[in-house]
Amino acid sequence: MARRVFFSFHYQRDIWRVNQIRNIGEIVGTSAAGFHDASLWEEAKKKGDTAIKAMIDEALKNTSVTVVCIGAATAGRKYIDYEIQQSIARGNGILGVQIHGLKNQAGVVDIVGATPARLSAAGAPIYKYVDHATLGICIEQAARAAGR
Repeated sequence: MARRVFFSFHYQRDIWRVNQIRNIGEIVGTSAAGFHDASLWEEAKKKGDTAIKAMIDEALKNTSVTVVCIGAATAGRKYIDYEIQQSIARGNGILGVQIHGLKNQAGVVDIVGATPARLSAAGAPIYKYVDHATLGICIEQAARAAGR
């Protein structure tokens, strides 16, 4: 059975890196705040914080694990704390995955990003991305730790 996972990340900076990892066969991914289409994101931004938070809440539905993809600018994202807080409130397993070693569309790796404070405060495990199999195991461990 595939597990539904919410991926939280800095879209503009890290979409290329995240796309390399979120297509694991054992999971069904939901992009950051469920914004599969950039036009949805742009429309929500025009409507304000309430609309964006509603989209995040909708994207979290039916997920059992939240993976915070930690890039160079993730900790500074406006909605990162909200995504983590809502994930915890709904009982999702949660983990952080450092993605700085993955190349972007220009073939460039990034600097190590800071771990979001709320993720650290939650005691979430933090892993450096190694490969799909290891990430799949980490996701399953987070789900089990949360009783999901």
